[in-house]
Parts: sequence; C-alpha cells; structure tokens
Amino acid sequence: MIEAELKARVHVPEAVMRQLDERAAARVEVYQDTYYDRPDGSLEKADQELRVRTVHGPDGLRTLLTYKDAAVDEESGSKPEHETQVADSEAAHTIFQGLGYVPVIAFQKRCRNYDFTARGRQMLATLVRVPEIDGTFLEVETLVDEDEVPAALEDIRAVLAELGIAPGDLTRETYTGAVAAQRR
Repeated sequence: MIEAELKARVHVPEAVMRQLDERAAARVEVYQDTYYDRPDGSLEKADQELRVRTVHGPDGLRTLLTYKDAAVDEESGSKPEHETQVADSEAAHTIFQGLGYVPVIAFQKRCRNYDFTARGRQMLATLVRVPEIDGTFLEVETLVDEDEVPAALEDIRAVLAELGIAPGDLTRETYTGAVAAQRR
C-alpha cells in the first residue's frame, strides 16, 4: 500500500484543531522515533526509511517497525509503507543494530491524531509539533493502491482546503532533515 500524504505548515493551529475536533475525537500521543540506515547511508540515498517508533498514548506504549520505500509521487513524496507492531522496542533496536544498521537520528513528535472518513476514504489527520522545530504541521494521509495515488492526493488537497490550508502552505520538508539542521 502507498501512504498518500501531504504535509503543511499550519499558521493558526487552534482554528485547525477546532475544525478537526468537529470531525473526530482526538487521540493525543507522543512518538519517539529512531531512524536507521546502513553505515554507508545507502537507505537515505535510495530515498528509503527504516524506523522504530515507540508511541506513548492513553492506552499505554506500543512500538511500530516501519520501512518506507522510495517515493512514487515526487510532488507529494508519497511512499509505499510497510509497518508492523512489535512487543519489545529494545529488541527491535538490538536486532537492527545486530544486522549492521546504525541509528542516524532520534527525536520526539507530539501528535494529535484524528481518524475520519472524507470523500469515501479513511483518512488520518495529525497535528504535529516537534520540540526542536518551530511551528505546527498538519499531515493528512490515506492508504491506497499505487494507481489511486493521484485521486487520493486530490481528495487530501480538498480536505486541507476545507481546513483553511492553502496550497502555498504545503511542504516536502522532512522532520529528520529539519531536526538534523537544528542540531548542526
């Protein structure tokens, strides 16, 4: 499946949050993300990602392993995504490092997640704050087959417009890149 996703900078987060609160109940979670690569950086060079995410939420902790392949849509950066939950986050880190992967960057994301249906699609909208980066971001995503990506992105653009997000607010900036720049 492809994670069709658009991300935008939010100029008035309170207004967007109010609108999202009208659509669905919020799920407030804190993500602790660690990204891995081979020592030669070949995953990043191939536009691939390997991540261990520990989610701290109202129902406790859960850990997800995620592999994202290269983008299938250059404008949005939408990628094939493969994700699974694991019981032991420390074991996941140990396995990756034992296989020769090295942690490249780790950081925290503070998220307010909303699951809802729009335009016949299950969507996830996430208001994101990363303590090391100025501003608030909004990600809206849906999982689709590759041939559905263009239509799904149009549906996401429509949802963003309904939330007051202008096309000029869209960004391809990555959290990993922004955090790394702040740490330099």
